[in-house]
Amino acid sequence: MAPHHPEDVGMKAERSPRRAVAAADRTRQPTEVRRRLIVEAAVPLIAERGYASVGVRDVAAAAGVSVGTVTYHFGSVQEILSEAMVLQIERYYAALSEAADRATSGAEGLRLLVDALFTEDTDRHWRMWFEYWNAGEHHPDQAFARGQDRRYESWHQQIRTLAERGVTDGEFSCDDLDGFTVRFAALADGLALQRLRQAPPLTTQDARRHLNHFVETELRRRPGT
Repeated sequence: MAPHHPEDVGMKAERSPRRAVAAADRTRQPTEVRRRLIVEAAVPLIAERGYASVGVRDVAAAAGVSVGTVTYHFGSVQEILSEAMVLQIERYYAALSEAADRATSGAEGLRLLVDALFTEDTDRHWRMWFEYWNAGEHHPDQAFARGQDRRYESWHQQIRTLAERGVTDGEFSCDDLDGFTVRFAALADGLALQRLRQAPPLTTQDARRHLNHFVETELRRRPGT
């Protein structure tokens, strides 16, 4: 859940067209553009149906290309899922990271983080996130698992950096930043899962409230801040 690692999936992070184009134009598209087109089309399918319910034909139809084009560029739907999650990570966390970097304090950065994690628009992201981890349990390629590990490590580092900034600036007092980071990430994942399952019901406002309460409890405010 942090800036992507292109080497994990062999794609470049440059911008490419996001819409299917006319058949006459597809032959002129470079490989990277075609791959991006296919992945873009797969994102909503995976988010809405789940990874296990999406097949090559579904992706091809959504992208407006032939099945042969999909299988030429990707070895499996799971490979497409990997790149689709990279796109989600890019879009979801790039803006979040920039906002956190512009925050005037570690406390403000953490508030921005919590607010961005739970909105009415983030359910798709969380569905993709859990599909991504579930796919890793069955993926035979160790590179897939290593990519997951690096992304989660980057996500932990982002959380820890904000908390550490607050401690350094004198806003907070915390004796175990590593422990705080692990618990914050775990609680965020747990709240996201409950939010998706709605068992018991959980609003975005309540999810934020629980996570903010955790931050306030774990990172003790220093007098005068």
